[in-house]
Amino acid sequence: MRSTAGEHYPALDHLRALAALMVFCWHFLHFTNGYPVPFGQAAAFLALFPLALLDEGHVGVSLFMTLSGYLFAKLLDGKNISYPRFLFNRALRLLPLLLFVVALELIFALFSAAPGAEVKNQLLALGRGLVFPSLPHGGWSITVEWHFYLLLPLLLLLARKSLWNMALVLACAILTRYLWHREYGEVQNLAYFTIIGRIDQFVLGMLACHLPRRILRPTTGDVGVGVAALAFCIFYWMFDARGGFMRSPGYPSGNPLWIVMGSVEGVFFALFIAWYDRREPCAPQRNRNSRACSGVSLFLARVGEYSYSIYLLHMFFVFHAARFIHERIMDISHFLVALPWALLCFLLMLPLARLSHHCIELPFMQWRKPYIIEREKPAGSPDRSMEKRP
Repeated sequence: MRSTAGEHYPALDHLRALAALMVFCWHFLHFTNGYPVPFGQAAAFLALFPLALLDEGHVGVSLFMTLSGYLFAKLLDGKNISYPRFLFNRALRLLPLLLFVVALELIFALFSAAPGAEVKNQLLALGRGLVFPSLPHGGWSITVEWHFYLLLPLLLLLARKSLWNMALVLACAILTRYLWHREYGEVQNLAYFTIIGRIDQFVLGMLACHLPRRILRPTTGDVGVGVAALAFCIFYWMFDARGGFMRSPGYPSGNPLWIVMGSVEGVFFALFIAWYDRREPCAPQRNRNSRACSGVSLFLARVGEYSYSIYLLHMFFVFHAARFIHERIMDISHFLVALPWALLCFLLMLPLARLSHHCIELPFMQWRKPYIIEREKPAGSPDRSMEKRP
């Protein structure tokens, strides 16, 4: 996706595509309390332990959140912005498709067995969605994202003064979740569905943008990220084996791991995002912040551009697709049998996502306004814009 200022980071679109795939697989495999695929099957295949990230594909939301923190730190750090215009642009980016989804849900409610009650419930969810995670089809995460936008000026100010301030934000968030767990005996819903649990990922994404290049330089950086990826995959394999999201031992889980779950996910994803972005898999264009893509890289970048449409629209279809395949075509209750079907259905989703992106998202994005305020040059400073460069 190209920002208002014209920057384009295809590497980040690649990661959006990965996040969308994770979430899609999570819903395809387990949409009705472990139907058609029972929870935790991937943990039985030790040699395929990285696949636990697809079996527990809800982790894709964490990748989305960390990406947001990284991207906005990359775009806005050290710059003056018009905050009203920034919020206006974000509304143009997120609201049209979200309102389209809500409108579809209202139409479906009118044709339900109890239309009056269903419409009332949908309207109540829409009103509560400004604060609480009640918007349909994954729209709860848009509420969390919006809360991040409201906090962003403060976070940028804190980061500008000292990065240690961001560590203090993380400590306060973890302490809040600890106290909640001690009071109520569980913190999973708070950690997963609210800004109190997700702030870690946004903040860690922002911090990753400040990682010194020497940490992620070739060879040593590659080895370090490889070791971190191995450790994270093993961690998630163990989490999946012990019940995962839904059965640790039940839902919501009283497991104290949820106090720091968002932090663990955020640390790895922040490191991985910074490393992958700086590997520059696409060839530079004239604008040094833009990179041209081709082949597989171009395909992944396109999927990443459509990821918002995939994310909000797939729940209209994914459950029905899984049930149809399982009940009409073949038994897919085995994880390794269901996974290829999930990948195929994900690919079949792309034309619809492309149509949605071009017909619902892009038209409104044409109305975006520049929100970065250019600093005035000191009087008498030379204009070097026309100087020849070597």
